[in-house]
Amino acid sequence: MEKKNIDWGSLGFGYQTTDYRYVANFKNGAWDEGGLTTDSNIVMNECAGVLQYAQTVFEGMKAYTTEDGRTVVFRPDLNAERMENSARRLEMPVFPKERFLEAVKETVRANEAWVPPYGTGASLYIRPYMFGSSPVIGVKPAEEYQFRILVTPVGPYFKGGIKPLTLKVSDFDRAAPHGTGHIKAGLNYAMSLHAIVTAHEEGYDENMYLDAGTRTFVEETGGANFLFVTKDGTVVTPKSNSILPSITRRSLIYVAQHYLGLKAEEREIPFEEVKDMAECGLCGTAAVISPVGRIDNHGETILFPSGMTEMGPITKKLYETLTGIQMGRIEAPEGWIVEV
Repeated sequence: MEKKNIDWGSLGFGYQTTDYRYVANFKNGAWDEGGLTTDSNIVMNECAGVLQYAQTVFEGMKAYTTEDGRTVVFRPDLNAERMENSARRLEMPVFPKERFLEAVKETVRANEAWVPPYGTGASLYIRPYMFGSSPVIGVKPAEEYQFRILVTPVGPYFKGGIKPLTLKVSDFDRAAPHGTGHIKAGLNYAMSLHAIVTAHEEGYDENMYLDAGTRTFVEETGGANFLFVTKDGTVVTPKSNSILPSITRRSLIYVAQHYLGLKAEEREIPFEEVKDMAECGLCGTAAVISPVGRIDNHGETILFPSGMTEMGPITKKLYETLTGIQMGRIEAPEGWIVEV
């Protein structure tokens, strides 16, 4: 299929309308057949549950063109499972996993001209989402819902690509210990907007959130998990019930252990340990892994040995190996790559 006439290498991480999107509706206790539409607009009642009480969940994944020209999606089964968990937590109907996977493939196939060519550094971002569509004025779940998938071609999430980032320890809390931090709900991201705007105004790329209960343990940023490398080469990621179970983070831990032969662990990380780490990165679907060079904490500055000019050596190996798997240059574990 002939690709769209786009300067793929200049794409940022932004939205542009593509040709097709998927829509399914939940009414009278069941999902309809669903299907593709060319209409990018949504019309709903002014009192819809999503507008009144933020009843919405979403996912994020990417489609890539591999080195041998195939169009593939990375581990969509885990996105389907995570969205099921998110929906249950917000008292929303589950969109069945098999239907989710088929809808993703159908939407990507219909928009294959928008999948960036191999070697451009760009990808097709896939955003499945669901929201309460029927009117709700009392505080309760909606009775009707809409599930949709949109896609859009994107470049790097952070401007400057893999240039190390500067973070600040936020004065705000991202999620409560027994709240909704472990699911991918829109309300979690709304909570982080003021904090990220404030951080940008102060010259920082992102925030580091500490646990809301004691403010002593590392949690995550507004949109990515942390990954650290200790001075003895161990890969460590924070463990908490109030952070999102990142698919990219889980994949990087597997890569560290099974491809690079590194020791890797998920555990609580006291902020006091951060100054002794050799490398730090932010990992997630949008960024894959972006290095962190500096963290400021109210007058205290932590500079990682990898510095502000390049990605640390182990972080770089993790990045190159995972992107190599995604792009078909390195053999993937069974089930990780789904051909469209």
